[in-house]
Amino acid sequence: MKRDRKKLALCINNTGYQASLIVGKMYRLILDARALKDDFLRVIDESGEDYLYHSSFFTFLDIPRPIEKNILALASRAAPVH
Repeated sequence: MKRDRKKLALCINNTGYQASLIVGKMYRLILDARALKDDFLRVIDESGEDYLYHSSFFTFLDIPRPIEKNILALASRAAPVH
């Protein structure tokens, strides 16, 4: 069976990271097996860069694949240019 790989997570807590995370916002994830073993997620945060955050700051929603693809496409168009 193929392992389900989530690409989006909903922020439910931003304590200590108010400038980097917005509660209620969906964030793009980058697969990081090492981080997952330590209960962390690699997240593209408000800076537009990827950082590790404890998984307790996020929850996962069951989003139908076509909608997830649309959200990811919109997020990539809205990404800040560095």
